[in-house]
Amino acid sequence: MLSSIWRYRHFIISSIRGELRGRFARSRLGGLWFILHPLAQALIFSIVLAEVMRAKMPNMANPAAYPIYLLSGMAAWGLFTEILTRSMNVFIEQASTLKKISFPRLCLPIIVWGSALINHVLLLCSIAFIFLFFGHFPGLAWLYVIPGMLLISVLAFGIGVFLGVLNVFARDIGQLMTVVMQLWFWCTPVVYVATAVPERFQLLLHLNPMMPLVALYQNALLLDEGPHWGDLWPAILIGALMVSLSFFVFRRASADLVDAL
Repeated sequence: MLSSIWRYRHFIISSIRGELRGRFARSRLGGLWFILHPLAQALIFSIVLAEVMRAKMPNMANPAAYPIYLLSGMAAWGLFTEILTRSMNVFIEQASTLKKISFPRLCLPIIVWGSALINHVLLLCSIAFIFLFFGHFPGLAWLYVIPGMLLISVLAFGIGVFLGVLNVFARDIGQLMTVVMQLWFWCTPVVYVATAVPERFQLLLHLNPMMPLVALYQNALLLDEGPHWGDLWPAILIGALMVSLSFFVFRRASADLVDAL
């Protein structure tokens, strides 16, 4: 599978380029919508929670600390959900292409992966610009976002491809994951701090592989600190396991994938 993907690398690159151009081809703002959608969602949360409900960061006097914390967490979560949900549905959405053209089917989620990473980098650039209005200047700790980006995308890709194969044969998977992703979001410290969770739920919180990855972004972008590397091992192991499992399932089901579509 890997060698066939390498042979089709130019097809993958051109498809990523074409997708980025075509998604908002007739839109006046074009690629800005890649950035405006998550920023608008983060702005709504900031207004409701920071202003209406007076949410604040503990032990921080900076009034912009919570919006920065929120934008950082939303960026990490946005990358995760985009890769996972689109990979989960890509085989169904591209059913007609799979039936007409012969190419390695695993190229499709890889195209999704590459497109999401480019979108995420553009979002981070816009977030850095917004932080300047808050008087918060990016530091060297922003470089820790790079391994965080890699770990989040690998975890999302593994889960997405695995569920994407299952979704072809059982369409209820996609409906179920819509609810699961909503619950997963609220079980991840994105709009709240982990210390605000009652003690009896702390163990459940720490079983969430996205918690240390979101915290990596928040520590780097808000506190200008590096991650706690020991906390990342569960996410690394789960990500590696899910990628291996997704490749195994995809290889076993690849022959029947088009027929099921």
